[in-house]
Amino acid sequence: MKPLVINFQKCSIHDGPGIRSTVFFKGCPLECVWCHNPESQSYTKEVLYNRERCGACGKCKKICPHDAIYMKEGCVGLNKDKCELCSTCLDYCVNNAREIVGDEYTVKELLKLIEKDRMFYEESGGGVTLSGGEVMVQDIDFICELARGCRNKGIDVAIDTCGYAPTEHYEKILPYANRFLFDIKLVDEDKHKKFTGKSNDLILKNLKFLNDNGAYINIRIPLIGGVNVDDNNEEVMKMIELLKPLNIKAVNLLPYHDIGKHKYTKLDKEYEGNEFTKPSDEKMNEIKMIFENNNFQNVKIGG
Repeated sequence: MKPLVINFQKCSIHDGPGIRSTVFFKGCPLECVWCHNPESQSYTKEVLYNRERCGACGKCKKICPHDAIYMKEGCVGLNKDKCELCSTCLDYCVNNAREIVGDEYTVKELLKLIEKDRMFYEESGGGVTLSGGEVMVQDIDFICELARGCRNKGIDVAIDTCGYAPTEHYEKILPYANRFLFDIKLVDEDKHKKFTGKSNDLILKNLKFLNDNGAYINIRIPLIGGVNVDDNNEEVMKMIELLKPLNIKAVNLLPYHDIGKHKYTKLDKEYEGNEFTKPSDEKMNEIKMIFENNNFQNVKIGG
């Protein structure tokens, strides 16, 4: 099955240098508690239901050919075991309260979309960013063909990755990637398991592999109060010690936000990050200064 795409974002300025087109693939091996794109976690198509738009008219229930929709206390519910994602309910919803996330594209179709904005890439030093979910756990032959197609057209390719994917996938993509936007969330393994559901052993192994093979590495660190930010900067110092021996080209410090919280309701999921906090501007600048005092170049807040 072809990888599913949840979004093709044009004119992005936060996913690498310059103006970029970002392809967001569906499916991720991590289950980060703070994830702001929960619709990107599953590898399969999903229905998003916006209760605020729904008029509870019941038309979708009547028309559903699989009897997957039910009414309860004036609200519309979905039996996911019965739903075949046929989109019939979408066609009959006058309020557009439902959408299905996840579309199939061929490599040729994606390259056609990407090439439309070549002028912006050339003028700004931008390109295309392959993101997720997690791009590196997708069909790697598909991803390599896409990246190779971009490189053959002279388009810069960035791989936005959490690092949790087979090392051989990174080996295959290396000839076609100009840069890796590599996430580091936690160095403490127990905390990493607690907040993402996975050990960070493979992530750190892949980071070392990319470094040892001369990849351009841009580290991206989500900074979250209650996870990796505290008064003593304990986790930040662990990150610095981890990264110091490596050839890191840039560091982006990304303050936590919960703007994707509403998506959990649309997926009938519970958001578990209500206790997390956004670091203050003072704290973000303090952490930036710590990195710079440890000889890291090109450290930015955001981006």
